[in-house]
Amino acid sequence: MSIKAKHFSSPAEASMARAEVQLREAAVRITAARVKVLATLLDAQRAFSHQDMQDAFTDMDRVTLYRALDCLTDAGLAHKIAGDDRVFRYSSGAEHGVAQDDAAPHHQHGHFKCTRCAKVFCLDSIGEAGLLRNALDESLGKGFQSHDIEFTIKGWCADCAQQR
Repeated sequence: MSIKAKHFSSPAEASMARAEVQLREAAVRITAARVKVLATLLDAQRAFSHQDMQDAFTDMDRVTLYRALDCLTDAGLAHKIAGDDRVFRYSSGAEHGVAQDDAAPHHQHGHFKCTRCAKVFCLDSIGEAGLLRNALDESLGKGFQSHDIEFTIKGWCADCAQQR
């Protein structure tokens, strides 16, 4: 029976099951911390900082959380977003780029950052890696090779815009 066909008593159980499947498919050792962190990222509507995660997981020590986030990032199950405030934020999802030379997949989409509350949201739908690579070729010419595409649109998220 597939994950989709199973009936879970709660959305949290379904997210934990999805996280376990993704860890298994990525050939990553399944630990309670990794499952918990990945399940949370899978359900998130925005990227979370380490501190956001630490506040949510008061029962998990900081080092375990750092290691879980690093493992998920290395496996391509999550990605790390560098903010202007020098705080990394994490979001779920396999990276959209293509791995080369057995390297980890590349981060190939943009982000929206709210300048009021500092929340960061992934822009997967407009971050089509092929379109971005084509734009790079047109702007710079053939021969340039990108390994990461990083762009950020800044503005106000829906919640902050309503507070105006």
